[in-house]
Amino acid sequence: MKVYFLGTGTSQGIPVIGSNHLVNKSTDSRDKRLRVSVWISWENHSFVIDCGPDFRQQMLTSNCQKVDGVLFTHEHSDHTAGIDDIRPFNFKQGEIPIFAHQRVIENLKKRFEYVFETVNKYPGAPAVKIVEVVNNQSFAIGNKTAIPINVMHGNLQVFGYRIDDFAYLTDVKTIEESEIIKLKNLKVLVVNALREAPHHSHFNLQEALDFITLIQPEKVYLTHISHVLGFHSEVQQKLPENVFLAYDNLEITL
Repeated sequence: MKVYFLGTGTSQGIPVIGSNHLVNKSTDSRDKRLRVSVWISWENHSFVIDCGPDFRQQMLTSNCQKVDGVLFTHEHSDHTAGIDDIRPFNFKQGEIPIFAHQRVIENLKKRFEYVFETVNKYPGAPAVKIVEVVNNQSFAIGNKTAIPINVMHGNLQVFGYRIDDFAYLTDVKTIEESEIIKLKNLKVLVVNALREAPHHSHFNLQEALDFITLIQPEKVYLTHISHVLGFHSEVQQKLPENVFLAYDNLEITL
């Protein structure tokens, strides 16, 4: 299974519009981060987790040729605003399954009503097949099984996903013991680490490292990174030997 990091930044991306922070002026490509998302592929199967406002650019850069489904973590715009850009895949493949909590589905129906219209729907609009994700109920993606991981993003429920020995968690602040059990014996964990200072709804770096110590995965890639965390090259030097800053267009193989 291959995991391609389509984006590793926060809701504003890096560089941030109008900012003079030095990280935003970095010439290191690893410091330029689109909104957070991953593309997971194996054999002839291809799925993405979240499709934010940079989705079109990410698909072109990664040369992704098909999307068998989109797994949504939650409804925030940096994770959902690219839904209209699944249309080229619709034209080739037909409707695309979207997997999400019922609350997220209802939110998308309000914000993107034309996508879910059933009467007189515009023929060029995106076409989706809704699959509700329920905590403690695994579901099939291709010939693999996805296990939802229930976490809290401040006061908002968010789903992470475990597929085989890989788990993807973003926008995490707290997690119950019952969900931690689902994350044992991982080869690769992807988890958010926003910055060094505390944040009300995201792990900061130390919280992410404490969580990693608790879970004990073989390798970890940090994502959903803010420019204030610092330069990629400098932050990486401070991390444990099995913990890495993810960066856009990084590809790993499990």
